[in-house]
Amino acid sequence: MGKVVVSAAVICAAAVCAAAAAVVVRRRMQRAARWEKAMAIVKDFEEKCGTPTWKLEQVADAMTQEMHAGLAASDSQGAPTMLKMLITYVSNLPSGDEKGLFYALDLGGTNFRVLRVQLGGGAVVNQEVSEVSIPLDLMVGTSEALFDFIAAELAKFVDQEGPDFQLPPGRQRELGFTFSFPVMQSSIASGNLIKWTKGFSIDDTVGQDVVAELTRAMERKGLDMRVTALVNDTVGTLAGGRYSNKDVVAAVILGTGTNAAYVERANAIPKLCGLLPKSGEMVINMEWGTFWSTDLPFTEYDYVLDAESLNPGEQMFEKIISGMYLGEIVRIVLCKMAEEASFFGDIIPPKLKIPFTLRTPDLSAMHHDTSSDLRVVDTKLKNILEISNTSLEMRKVVVQLCNIVATRGARLAAAGILGILIKLGRDKIKDGEKQRTVIALDGGLYEHYTEYRDCLENTLKELLGEEVSETIVIEQSNDGSGIGAALLAASHSQFLEVNKS
Repeated sequence: MGKVVVSAAVICAAAVCAAAAAVVVRRRMQRAARWEKAMAIVKDFEEKCGTPTWKLEQVADAMTQEMHAGLAASDSQGAPTMLKMLITYVSNLPSGDEKGLFYALDLGGTNFRVLRVQLGGGAVVNQEVSEVSIPLDLMVGTSEALFDFIAAELAKFVDQEGPDFQLPPGRQRELGFTFSFPVMQSSIASGNLIKWTKGFSIDDTVGQDVVAELTRAMERKGLDMRVTALVNDTVGTLAGGRYSNKDVVAAVILGTGTNAAYVERANAIPKLCGLLPKSGEMVINMEWGTFWSTDLPFTEYDYVLDAESLNPGEQMFEKIISGMYLGEIVRIVLCKMAEEASFFGDIIPPKLKIPFTLRTPDLSAMHHDTSSDLRVVDTKLKNILEISNTSLEMRKVVVQLCNIVATRGARLAAAGILGILIKLGRDKIKDGEKQRTVIALDGGLYEHYTEYRDCLENTLKELLGEEVSETIVIEQSNDGSGIGAALLAASHSQFLEVNKS
């Protein structure tokens, strides 16, 4: 009887072990199936983000074609061109000979900066900067209240001027105004506001000349200052680059957003009416964030991002190359992997569903993680998305996604730059003459995301070839929106001939 009981116990134990083993095997199979599904999503995403050389060349050609179309289409007619190619009325870029004291006002968000810059002919001798926060009520109040506040801060800044900044006796102060909101310019020192962005909503400013609004406010505050140039940050970057380097022909901003500006021959601008400028040149603000082409490698995740954005259907080029959106694209892909492949377990991490939780600086930090266990990736996932207990293999996949998104963005940015070079005829060596071409580049994405920056520069060399690449230089330019505005105030000064003498 005892043997029977023992035998039964052994059989039961074996059955339990077999059942447990079956559960383990089943779980392993489920995990393997989930991993396979997740890897299939990554592979499909990588393939659709592909940017082979031939595709980038097509993007560059499409960019050049849209540049031609935008230069021919009148701004006032509102022609539906992909690139606005806005005439900036900046026909005199800094020569490097500018001297004297000039000011800049940089208004582009909830803060603005005021600068005074002492120029010494080829160099910035001295400068001072003050940053001011705009009260929230003024961002939705009246035009008069906002510009009175700005003018009051300008007056306070001037009153604090020290002996290191000298203005000739009887000379009126001159200001470069960087205004990073959509305007329709009619001259170098005038432009009507098209619409407010970035949290501003002041109805009585829309359609008005923002230079006139600021001028009236300065008069009310008793400040004797004249706005000499109205520019955006990309044009300012171009001006800052040209001041120190005569070979600068274009500027690109790669930061939260993106844009490009370049120097065009005035007689190559069909929509430029009236007498051509004496310089024979005109700076064009491309607004290239609006660029679109069927050659762009868009994915389902990009369309999800676009649909959830504040401006669906707009700024499509910007949405795949600029800092505002790269982290969000990775979040959307991870979210699909969590939903369809249980990549992070049976429960989808709640934070993963919140748009723009993952920012591009976080992406950069994970992409640059060189530790053997990818501890930076682990920390970012825990602190930002509240995802714990990830394996090293999972963290490697996250880094892979960062690389896919950053590589696509950087290579497409390089293709955009190639489009500008083609338009300028600087993508080839002519008659054996190696003409030097410099692109001024500014923005936090380019400055701080090393993998992105290196990929962009290497891609441009790949597209141009070794011989032409030797003639093209990308030069980092800092604070173009501030210093550049002061330089443009100098190069368009009403006292220009006096300054030269």
